[in-house]
Amino acid sequence: MTLITNSHNLPQTRNSSHSQLLHQSPLLQPKENGDSVSESFIGARPPVVTRGSPVAKSWAHFVAGGVGGMTAAFLTSPLDVLKTRLQSDFYKAQLASARTVRNLPPVSSLSLPRQSLIHFQETFQILFSIHRVEGWRALFKGLGPNLTGVVPARAINFYTYGNGKRIISTYFNNGQESAWVHLCAAATAGIVTSTATNPIWLIKTRLQLDKSQALEKSSPSTSAASQRLYKNSLDCTVQVLRQEGIRGLYRGLSASYLGVSESTLQWVLYEQMKLYLVKREERLIASERDRTAWDHVVSYGGKLGAAGGAKFFAALITYPHEVARTRLRQAPTQNGQLKYTGLLQCFRVIWKEEGLVSMYGGLTPHLLRVVPSAAIMFGM
Repeated sequence: MTLITNSHNLPQTRNSSHSQLLHQSPLLQPKENGDSVSESFIGARPPVVTRGSPVAKSWAHFVAGGVGGMTAAFLTSPLDVLKTRLQSDFYKAQLASARTVRNLPPVSSLSLPRQSLIHFQETFQILFSIHRVEGWRALFKGLGPNLTGVVPARAINFYTYGNGKRIISTYFNNGQESAWVHLCAAATAGIVTSTATNPIWLIKTRLQLDKSQALEKSSPSTSAASQRLYKNSLDCTVQVLRQEGIRGLYRGLSASYLGVSESTLQWVLYEQMKLYLVKREERLIASERDRTAWDHVVSYGGKLGAAGGAKFFAALITYPHEVARTRLRQAPTQNGQLKYTGLLQCFRVIWKEEGLVSMYGGLTPHLLRVVPSAAIMFGM
């Protein structure tokens, strides 16, 4: 009888141990790992728990990043054009003459709040004047390569980050996510994305800055159409390859690698903020108290605020690399020489000729563009 009793109790004991294993296994907790065990197996017969491929099931990241990036690029194209021009020396002479007319002292001699106020005013004055001087189409210059680039850029970034986080946590951290896992995954995603898409961003920058270069090289009698250096994206690519070679398509890549710190910091801050929101929700449920209005705000808008806040702080801290990257991607001067030849040389020239404030040129339209975009893509 003892043997029979033990025989009948054996499946229950085994099922109990497997059920306990399912609750303890770290590989089955996060849904992003792609591992799932059907509930029909629990209590029936011992399930076969298999570890899914850490590189699989990230198409949701790919599609979400691509569609969200394309939508954000179209809606924020005017701010992107303005940002690129303010980062370069496009409006350098125009702003200098305007400040002279207003009897303003050198910007570098003003206090930081006054500098910020002047920058904010000049940013919107230029934004509203672009369509009057160049037409509405000028607000969407470079949109073609921008749409072409932002889809794979966002998709590659989401895809690489999702897979990187899963691979690193699975093989190097016992299936658990942590801050260093997020850090390594974000850095890897940034490097891969920058390398793959740099030629597209160079073409976009050249098209957005085309008018300034064309006016310098053409006579006043030429028509507006003939003043353009580049007819379209394809013509720009051909000219860059013909005049500068393959290396020309990768100008500014060093600054892009420096900018990996921005995307890395953004991902880490966002993940930590999400973790805080999850723990806060758990504490709220455990307390069994009635939800206040603020609790509802945090529940519905917490991820949105976390995504926007993470992007805001990351962009603000690491912004100078954006200016250096745009300057490095500028077209050669009239004699075919490049004004900015390397990352350190670029920083030295900007600092010497224009001062520290120029390191933050175009910051206002940049924040107005990327913060809402990040909040929508990451927080929804």
